[in-house]
Amino acid sequence: MIPVAQAPEPATFDTIVRQPGLSAIDELVGREPRLGRPGRRRKKIANQEQEIPAVKFPPYWRRVIPEMLDAYESRCAYLAMYIHHATGSPTVDHALPKSYAWHHVYEWANYRLCAAIINSKKGELRTLADPFAIGLGWFALNLNTLCVEKGPEAPKAEGSRIDATLPVLNQRQCVKAREEYVDRYQLGPGMGGIDLAYLEICAPFIASELRRQGRLVRGDV
Repeated sequence: MIPVAQAPEPATFDTIVRQPGLSAIDELVGREPRLGRPGRRRKKIANQEQEIPAVKFPPYWRRVIPEMLDAYESRCAYLAMYIHHATGSPTVDHALPKSYAWHHVYEWANYRLCAAIINSKKGELRTLADPFAIGLGWFALNLNTLCVEKGPEAPKAEGSRIDATLPVLNQRQCVKAREEYVDRYQLGPGMGGIDLAYLEICAPFIASELRRQGRLVRGDV
């Protein structure tokens, strides 16, 4: 896990996500919606916004998955690994969960591009480290086990968040994916593997840890 810089909000975001989302919230709490739309009006299900169940927010955030894939170079914010188009199942993670902060449900700044395996495990947790807020060296990679560990620069004040994040990052499939990247890099492009440039694009956390720990090969620097 490495720091991720927030990308600028897409020009179309307000039109295709924020305003339709806020209009849906209007309906869900019994107000006149700010936007018209085809079909029947949504039923009132809550008296106040904070009472709306998380599963009842219409998933307009899915409309910007293509923009998120472009903005974040198709990499999961938590794994720092490429989400493959056919099999990777990109999702939008709400850093502040929908059940906790209704006013951030349709806000670009609250979205993290996330592999489905991470999003499903993360769930509604608010105790994890945020890729937008971590520093370099907060996480490290054990090159023997390919598990993510607390890094040498991890601040003590963030220890509980880092510890809570590690099981999410170290699911079996995630460890296996890191193992495959390392094996293919060590094999090299001439043998059907990959070179360092490719690794830095698709798995920059792994590349940075190989460099930091002096484990680059073939004269790479």
